[in-house]
Amino acid sequence: MSRITIDPITRLEGHGKIEIFLDKEGNVENAYLQIPELRGFEQFSVGRAAEEMPRITNRICGVCPEAHHMAGTKALDALFNVEPAPVVKKVREMFYNAFYCTDHTVHFYALGGPDFVIGPDGPPAERNILGVVHKVGVEIGGQVIACRKRNHEVIQWLGGRGIHPVAGLPGGWSQAVDEEMRQKIEAIAKENVDFALFSLQLFEDVVLANQAYVDLILSDDYAHSTYYMGTVDENNHINFYDGMVRVTDPEGKEFVKYEAKDYAEHVAEHVEPWSYLKFPYLKGVGWNGFTDGMDSGVYCATPLSRLNAADGMATPKAQEFFEKFYETLGSKKVNGRYQPVHARLATHWARLVELLYSAERMLELATDPEITDPNVRPIVTNTPTEGVGCVEAPRGTLTHHYTTDENGILTKVNLIVGTTNNNAPIAMSIKKAAQGLIKKGTEVTEPILNMIEMAFRNYDPCMSCATHSLPGQMPLELTIRDADGEIIDVISQFVE
Repeated sequence: MSRITIDPITRLEGHGKIEIFLDKEGNVENAYLQIPELRGFEQFSVGRAAEEMPRITNRICGVCPEAHHMAGTKALDALFNVEPAPVVKKVREMFYNAFYCTDHTVHFYALGGPDFVIGPDGPPAERNILGVVHKVGVEIGGQVIACRKRNHEVIQWLGGRGIHPVAGLPGGWSQAVDEEMRQKIEAIAKENVDFALFSLQLFEDVVLANQAYVDLILSDDYAHSTYYMGTVDENNHINFYDGMVRVTDPEGKEFVKYEAKDYAEHVAEHVEPWSYLKFPYLKGVGWNGFTDGMDSGVYCATPLSRLNAADGMATPKAQEFFEKFYETLGSKKVNGRYQPVHARLATHWARLVELLYSAERMLELATDPEITDPNVRPIVTNTPTEGVGCVEAPRGTLTHHYTTDENGILTKVNLIVGTTNNNAPIAMSIKKAAQGLIKKGTEVTEPILNMIEMAFRNYDPCMSCATHSLPGQMPLELTIRDADGEIIDVISQFVE
């Protein structure tokens, strides 16, 4: 049996590799996403004061520290048994939607989007943000940078720091919003709405107008029929900050809806010997391997998953594009809601619909009369015990679970991050793409390997949320062998 290795995989946060095994005929027998470094945040958090967790866990990732900060802060709310005031929730959610605007922008323009804007078989040196700017215009690059800049200003104003926020408190928030700040945030939110609409139009002009790209999105090589997870409000509309976790089955029917504190009743974690990442699955279905369908406990938690799990969007413009998304991809309504879209590459489009929602929701909150209430720092005297906090990170449902002694010192910590939720679907997507693209007699080229990477890239994986050992360099040596084990070609970079 011969092996093809992609190491490192590219345009993601963190590190990993793909191992593809060919049979004697040259067809793909199996493929694995391997995360070789060990995750340790849960263990070295034990023994620390619980109040430190929102500041500690946001060091897990340089891309989404705000998500860990918010999940950690909400876990403290539950741990100290304190209900945040309405203004606290609104300020937190406004902060969180500013983060969403930056994060979804990064993935579309710098990580996932280049595969479509430049093309999956374009030169590797051009499949990046600079290549995108070169193709679509310098002014667009300026808009991307401006979007990141203005929203990071909001994150710094409200979060206390520009990268690793420190504002979260049990039941509160350290930074109130005055009228001057509110006006600035309102103006920024309006710009965000315009930028999101512009990005959706760009997707339509560049991707949807290209039939080859549409065919690729709808290709069976990138399709999986699984359960879908996402947080919804009381109307079953998407909410990133708060609500209940809803899971729908592959046909679109609600399977379960639960409060964050009950996550362990519905989600369990399977272990494989070839990866340090766990594989969560639905307890109500059971683990039946890396398979699709109603009898598989595998679920997905991504922007596409959130759209599939929800009945709609909570803001008007986003709802319009939500409907266009499903109508364009051929989904029909059954019992008043759209049937799920199983084409995983459509996640990139779903991400832009969410970008628009986050911008609109940020504007709603910035114009809420209550947002300038200064009473955001309650005095908390309750004895801590156990608490679970949950938010929708851009890459999936994020759960923090803390247990302490009577002094608030952590005795147990469990984290289920977005990428961990998606570990099984990512493994399935890589294998299916590899089997569809590499057949007997196929010349394995760099564009084909990139199209296999596209299978994981649409999940926007964040490996640092699951591994924290950083190698000193990012070497790549790809050895291609035939069925007899003879070397056909060797491609290397950063290898001494």
